Amino acid sequence: MSATEREQFGRYKVLSAGIFSLVLVMGVARFSYTPLLPLMRQQAGLSLAAGGWLAALNYAGYLCGALLASQISDLQLKDKLYRTGMVVAVLSTAVMAASTEVWLWAASRFLGGLSSAAGMLFGTGLILNWLIRHQHRSELGIHFSGIGLGIALSAIAAALMLMLGLDWRDQWLAFACLGCLLLWPALRWLPRPEAAPSGASAALMADRPPGSRFLRLLMASYFCAGIGYVVSTTFIVAIVDALPGLQGRGTWVFMVMGLAAAPSCMLWDLIARRTGDVLALVLAALLQIVGIVLPVWPGGFAAALLGSVLFGSTFVGMVSLVLTMAGRYYPSHPAKMMGRMTLSYGCAQIIGPALTAWLAQQFGSYGAGLYMAAAVMAVGAMLLAAMLGPASANAQTSTVNELPGGLSKSANRN
Repeated sequence: MSATEREQFGRYKVLSAGIFSLVLVMGVARFSYTPLLPLMRQQAGLSLAAGGWLAALNYAGYLCGALLASQISDLQLKDKLYRTGMVVAVLSTAVMAASTEVWLWAASRFLGGLSSAAGMLFGTGLILNWLIRHQHRSELGIHFSGIGLGIALSAIAAALMLMLGLDWRDQWLAFACLGCLLLWPALRWLPRPEAAPSGASAALMADRPPGSRFLRLLMASYFCAGIGYVVSTTFIVAIVDALPGLQGRGTWVFMVMGLAAAPSCMLWDLIARRTGDVLALVLAALLQIVGIVLPVWPGGFAAALLGSVLFGSTFVGMVSLVLTMAGRYYPSHPAKMMGRMTLSYGCAQIIGPALTAWLAQQFGSYGAGLYMAAAVMAVGAMLLAAMLGPASANAQTSTVNELPGGLSKSANRN
């Protein structure tokens, strides 16, 4: 194997570690709750409102993890917290099967949210740091495919377990066993962080922060994206299952959403190279609005599937674009901006389920939450469009065409 081939093998191994970590913390520790929510309501006595509040607590854990990530700059400590989070992801999933006490479920969902932050922020930051130091393209499309794969895997696993007649408790235990399988590559294939960079490597890690107006608008729009994301991904199975003639099909809609999400980050990377990051975000937001409301519009199963494709192919792409932008602006400490962005996104992930739970009590279903999410996403799209002025366009172009330290993408390894 040549030196170039060894470098590429190392790159794909590191990216694979990130994929497995995201499948674990998102697909198992986080999104397994979505296909299991209807079953827990039927078999475990989970109420409509409690289902929404448990989701909110999961995102509260994620928000606390984001707060922690924004304050930590030491790579060695990030690595330790990342690895601890991977173990917590498995344990918090297993705890869901231990009791029918709502307080224990709440603690489990909160810890699962913390583990999700460890994978999304610490893991992503470590991988982006590795890519930049080894002069690879600072794009995370391959890495973030783990979110979509995690969604698809959780939906497929839940559907198969339901076909096998497993009850809600056995399904949680099966997800915990699946998490154990994912744990090894997530830990083993990610190298320990290197010592502080020097010379040319240090130049690559130089921070180039954007303007304050740009950051404020991006944070506000990312909050809106968080509302759109959390309502659909948390309640789509229950919403579709409650529609006339679609009982039992919600899990398949969720699976299609995940399959659409898996390659979407790479697609949006390509789009952003040609349009710039902000215009790509505007386009993704507009498509996502349509994807959010289609499942509750006339059209039955076909409309629900089309909506899941549009939503799945955009929401992870938006996350990938924003967090990649954070890494380009702050390569020496990507969690600095990632944490701020995720605080905005995380607040939305607490408010969204809570509002949806309240709307469900008022209207008798979670469907009203989708219309609320679409309206908020429309506001987010307008905020993104406001970032398309000349100053924002100049800042955006520099990050698209140039890596930190002045290394152009055309000269960089792919």
